Amino acid sequence: MDFATLDALRTHHPAWRLLRSDHAPLVASFLQRVFVAPNVRVMAAADLAEALEDELYALRLQLGETAFPKPAPDYLNDWAAPDKGWLRKFYKPGTDEAQFDLTPATEKAIAWLAQLSERQFIGTESRLLTLFDLLKQMSEGSEADPARRVAELHRKRDDIDAEMARVLSGDVPLLDDTALKDRFQQFMQGARELLTDFREVEHNFRQLDRRVRERIALWEGSKGALLEEIMGEREAIADSDQGKSFRAFWDFLLSSRRQEELTELLDRVLQLPAVTDLKPDSRMRRVHYDWMEAGEHTQRTVAALSQQLRRFLDDRAWLENRRIMDILHGIESKALALRGSPPAGTVMEMAEARADIELAMERPLFTPATKPVIADLALQAGDQDIDPSVLFDQVVVDKARLTRHIRHALQDRAQITLSELVLTQPLQQGLAELVAYLQLGSGTFGTVVDEDTPEPIRWQSWATDGQEITRIARLPRVLFMR
Repeated sequence: MDFATLDALRTHHPAWRLLRSDHAPLVASFLQRVFVAPNVRVMAAADLAEALEDELYALRLQLGETAFPKPAPDYLNDWAAPDKGWLRKFYKPGTDEAQFDLTPATEKAIAWLAQLSERQFIGTESRLLTLFDLLKQMSEGSEADPARRVAELHRKRDDIDAEMARVLSGDVPLLDDTALKDRFQQFMQGARELLTDFREVEHNFRQLDRRVRERIALWEGSKGALLEEIMGEREAIADSDQGKSFRAFWDFLLSSRRQEELTELLDRVLQLPAVTDLKPDSRMRRVHYDWMEAGEHTQRTVAALSQQLRRFLDDRAWLENRRIMDILHGIESKALALRGSPPAGTVMEMAEARADIELAMERPLFTPATKPVIADLALQAGDQDIDPSVLFDQVVVDKARLTRHIRHALQDRAQITLSELVLTQPLQQGLAELVAYLQLGSGTFGTVVDEDTPEPIRWQSWATDGQEITRIARLPRVLFMR
């Protein structure tokens, strides 16, 4: 925290540059709403630009047309530029559409801004107990004397027996509302910090992947030596404190028993009156699924590193790259030799620059366009009065909205029926929307059809005279699987 270090951070660190920016309120509020609050890791450029355009439109109505004059894509590209570093712009393999992701520095700045607001309740008891428990775990976990370890285990067993006897006698100690609020606030803070740490862990693995790609591109030695160096660095990272901690955390989350236990604990705690008074975020109920989603992104980054190594093992690609590098090195060596002792006379001849002449007779002649022949026929009026507006009535089903509805319903359960989906979100476009659900079941999601169990699907429509009609479609039970 000396002057030189802080001055360098103020100039070069993206988080500090964001706090100094004149557009910091727009950048922080928009990115927090789009990325941090819903735990979105990657968003397409078109979707992000559309969301920002809506945000800019609302701000221009409030602040005037000159408040933010540039279009949304220009702002996004500016925020992703190297001199800003608030967004990461990249392209997924096999696609030509740009993707955007939040950088760890931006998320740190947003988290710090969130702590500036005044808190009505600040708990200290739970944090003190947590620190005390951590010290006990470190002390007990580092004790090598078997006698002392056994004595500590006996003491814990005596405390448990005494507490069981007290509970059986009718003395059941309960946490009061203040203690519950204190511990739940600490849980929410830790859950949010864990999501922030995941983005930084993914960033560290991405930097490793970039260094490996640069080393492969510039390597001049043997392939075995390069593989030995890369695999050694990969094992060093996997065996590091950060790698071991992430692997233990990921193994914990992959346990189905732990997931069910976390779900039950969250459902029970969120129903407590003291916790309900805090009005927690609705996403807190599925925070462990957010952890898994963030961990999957980190695993994909590690998979990209492995894929790069597999490409390097392709002998054909290696030989081709080596041949190109040899040609380039040969050109460089010859250029360096000429720089020290330039030869006398003509070194290289180049053709004189000239203009391409195209004669007028070489150009194709004009060909008139063929005009359609329109027969001179008299139109006959029909005897039926048909409303022409029907020709312009088109039904367009928003499959993206249906996909979000299905994924949201499968967040806290393994399967859901089509009738339950329609019950929670009624059909707005009738039979066309029902057919869209079936198309998503056959293409995007895994489905199971129970032919032996019929299931009616009901929706409301309106007749030409304005009366509401209940329509029913009978089909076998369709189960959407996660």
